[in-house]
Amino acid sequence: MLPVLGLGFGVAVTIGNTIGAGIFRTPGEVAAHLPSPGLFIAAWIAGGLYALLGALQIAELGTMIPRSGGQYAFSRYALGEYPGFIVGWSDWLSTCGTTAAVSLVIAEFSGAVFPAVGAQQPAVAVSVAVVFAIAQWRGIREGSLIQNVTSAMKAAALGVLVVAAFARPAAGAAVAVVPASSTTLALASAFILALQAVIYTYDGWTGVVYFSEEVQRPDTDIPRSIIGSVVAVIAMYLLVNLAFLHVLPVSALAGQPFAAGAVATAIFGELGDPIVRSLVIIALLSAVNSNHLMASRVLFALSRDGLVSAHASRVNEGGTPTVALLISTIAAVLFIAFGQTFGAVITVLSFFFVANYTLSFISVFVLRRREPARARPYRAWGYPWTTALALVSSVAFLAGAVASDTRNSLYALLLLAASYPAYRLVRGVRL
Repeated sequence: MLPVLGLGFGVAVTIGNTIGAGIFRTPGEVAAHLPSPGLFIAAWIAGGLYALLGALQIAELGTMIPRSGGQYAFSRYALGEYPGFIVGWSDWLSTCGTTAAVSLVIAEFSGAVFPAVGAQQPAVAVSVAVVFAIAQWRGIREGSLIQNVTSAMKAAALGVLVVAAFARPAAGAAVAVVPASSTTLALASAFILALQAVIYTYDGWTGVVYFSEEVQRPDTDIPRSIIGSVVAVIAMYLLVNLAFLHVLPVSALAGQPFAAGAVATAIFGELGDPIVRSLVIIALLSAVNSNHLMASRVLFALSRDGLVSAHASRVNEGGTPTVALLISTIAAVLFIAFGQTFGAVITVLSFFFVANYTLSFISVFVLRRREPARARPYRAWGYPWTTALALVSSVAFLAGAVASDTRNSLYALLLLAASYPAYRLVRGVRL
């Protein structure tokens, strides 16, 4: 792996990985749970604070263990090979699935803007995934350049929407409030459900640690990029949601499956929907690129440690793990080919997003106790209190996920149980 990446790439890949279609769709779901502007914004602030708490911990691990592969590297080092295997495989599969999901959204929105594309959506989605993989094949320098450009395009697209929203007179409709009859328990349940959607929308803020050994100055650039990016994403999300509330009352946002489309229609009229769909297409390009980059690094790290075929650890002169990139692209194309079927798989794997964070936060405690004298170029601010708060929040989130989506959580637990025999099989067969 080539240590050629700088702070700019760290910010670009984190923002590119975090901001996807969620911010254009999730506000409608959050507003449905919390029909009050104050609570609506509070949920986005709470989700951002959770991400920031997590960023403080991951930044310490990233500088202490500067190995590419994301949170897999931390869990394997701190907790052992089997926990690392769980994190690595679930992360790789969900990242490949996310590449497919984002490519499908790009194809879907392209079909809405250009009707001739409508019947060719699967082919368009495959083309998007394959084209970005080919563009990265030459090396990490090319991949990082694409990431920087597409992330800048994403920021510009969001900026256009925010400016257009605030340029319009504020919505004059009455502000919705939480009914007085709402019980504290019901309100707390609604807030948890809204927070789940918000946290999934923030997910992806660990982007830079997938490339830790490729960053030129990991001691400084990893904490700066991960913490700085989280703060930037929080600011962007708050601006976007405030802009939405400026155009439409929270009651009009509630339940909207494509909140940004409703806002754009209110601003631009009939042209609103194609305009905002075009902005979404632009915004999602960086997500396809970043997920390809990250998935290949996870598979590379698993291969280097003997948990998949040794061939996947091959790296070309440009610093690209070509076999890992090829396999990851094939996996994404297969997800696209299965269409709606893979949605259930991603829903199950999403359980592991926060579970992986939980293992990382536990790793901070384990390594502080086991290796107190080890150099830590960046130490988590507020340890152990911020670490404990991040850990407790993650456990509470997982408990809420089990309670609110018992069926998929059960599938996730069954998948976890099946991972052990799979791990033993992989350990017994070194390819």
